[in-house]
Amino acid sequence: MRLTEFLDPKYLINTFGIIGIGLTVFAESGLLVGFFLPGDSLLFTAGILAAAGKLNIAILVPVVFVAAVVGDQVGYAFGARAGSALYKRPDSRFFKREHLEKAHAFYERRGASTIVLARFIPFVRTFAPIVAGAARMRYRTFVTFNVIGGLIWAVGVTMAGYGLGRVIPDIDKFLLPIIGVIVLASIAPMIREWLKHRKATREG
Repeated sequence: MRLTEFLDPKYLINTFGIIGIGLTVFAESGLLVGFFLPGDSLLFTAGILAAAGKLNIAILVPVVFVAAVVGDQVGYAFGARAGSALYKRPDSRFFKREHLEKAHAFYERRGASTIVLARFIPFVRTFAPIVAGAARMRYRTFVTFNVIGGLIWAVGVTMAGYGLGRVIPDIDKFLLPIIGVIVLASIAPMIREWLKHRKATREG
């Protein structure tokens, strides 16, 4: 399978179904290798296809919720075990230290709410639970925010797609431009942070 196909939400859904969606959400939520996966667009597309009768929404919703929560739990456990060694790990194809550092900076600014907010930011979404584990966030606090974040993100984005698909017939025919808009909306916070950093560097 080519990487471009693996990043195509519709291809993933048509090829692997609900199990594939769950595994993708799990990987992106807490595995170092999952940072490049199309979480937001995948969930929204799955919701639209469920509205078109191509997926069972009653099965889809609990699967993505559990996958998101369990994925973050695994990320937290990995961060708690690996700790500071992660920050010394060299870059590889599936690991970029800069993503970890960005997630750490985000965690420092936002605290426990990072676990909820990071769900909506690519790359940070993957590394936030790992950073929380490495920073020894209180486990009960992490679990609480993890469940809330999983509910708002995994269930919320999926149901948003489902609701739109129910309101607008045959909207699944326009998935490509919709996915494009979702991707742009997802990376907007990162672009904003990059511009702020660039401006601060110039002024400094």
